Amino acid sequence: MSRTLTVALMAITLVAAIAIGVTAANLVGASSSSSPAVALASPSPTSDVAASGSVAPTPATPTPEPTPSPTPTLTPTPTPEPTPVLVPAPLTGELVKRSLARRHVIAVMIDDLSPARPQSGLSEADVVWQAEAEGGIPRYMALFQTGNAPAVGPVRSARLYFIAWAAEWNSVYVHAGGSPQAKQLLASSKGQGSLVYNADDFRWEGRYLWRITSRYSPHNVYTDGKHLRQLAKKLGAKTIEKGPVWQFGPDADISQRPQGGTITVPYPDNLIRYRYDRDTNSYKRSVSVEGKQVDAGTKERIAPKNVVIMYVRFARLNDGSHKDRQSASFTGSGTAYIATNGRTIKGTWKKKSMKGPTRFYDKQGNKVTLTVGQTFVQVVRQGTKITIKDGRVPSASPSPSPGDSPTASPAASSSAS
Repeated sequence: MSRTLTVALMAITLVAAIAIGVTAANLVGASSSSSPAVALASPSPTSDVAASGSVAPTPATPTPEPTPSPTPTLTPTPTPEPTPVLVPAPLTGELVKRSLARRHVIAVMIDDLSPARPQSGLSEADVVWQAEAEGGIPRYMALFQTGNAPAVGPVRSARLYFIAWAAEWNSVYVHAGGSPQAKQLLASSKGQGSLVYNADDFRWEGRYLWRITSRYSPHNVYTDGKHLRQLAKKLGAKTIEKGPVWQFGPDADISQRPQGGTITVPYPDNLIRYRYDRDTNSYKRSVSVEGKQVDAGTKERIAPKNVVIMYVRFARLNDGSHKDRQSASFTGSGTAYIATNGRTIKGTWKKKSMKGPTRFYDKQGNKVTLTVGQTFVQVVRQGTKITIKDGRVPSASPSPSPGDSPTASPAASSSAS
């Protein structure tokens, strides 16, 4: 009986526990159904920071791979060109390339009768000689070495004394015919390179010389620098190994140069005037009738750096031509006037042999120093009256006060014969 009662109490206790559990479950369900629904979003980084108090790591942005730079192409360093060696030009003293200084000298006889003016080539010549040829008419001989004249002419006939001056450089001697003396020498071995190289237009016209149509004969034979060089090669003229015969120096400083100055050299058929130009340190040349002398080929004013006047004995050449051709005493010595840097001195010229150089000396017997550049040599017969008027160097006085008038300095003047 007690056993039955115990079992019954245990059953009642179990039922009561089940009932209490069901009631609690219902209460919880009712509470949940009365609360509003809340949508839960995915937690943001900020929410995470607030919730956890620590920063969540940000995923790293991938670094783009660098574009490889192109490999530079290495340019080889150019080998610098060697500075050309400059040497004094034999006829002018100017510093030039060795190839120019070794060029064979070419002497060209150039007409000076009025129909031949203006001549071509004189501005490009290194040295120009002028002397009487016949009947009081002078003639030029232009020596070319460093220049390259676009035109040269009119080419005229040879004279023995011009050949003697050309022989000083063993020149290629370009002419159109000549006096009997000249032609005889040129036809000999002396004209085949012993003294000069004979280059007669009568043989070479049509190849290296030609006639222009704008002038009438005999004032129309011309050539140019290019064809002269070709002719020299044809004749077998070699390069030269010779330095300057004359002594050269630089231009005087402008503070030492005079202002003004003139030189007048008369020939029976031409009057030559030089006017010294202080700025360019040159002697601007003028001739009869035409006035200012200009090269017809280059359009440049003829203005040498040096002017030399030589007194020589001339005589009539009795060759039966009745052309009053002249002969000249080209060896020996004589009076000379040398003008350079605006100043003129009286001195002496000397030439020992036909092939020997013509040299110039001052009164003390010292070699004269010419200015680097072109030289004109005026050869006149003894007794010719030349006029030389040197200018004066401006004084370095203070600037004049307003109202003061400048006073001109008188020019030094001399005449010679």
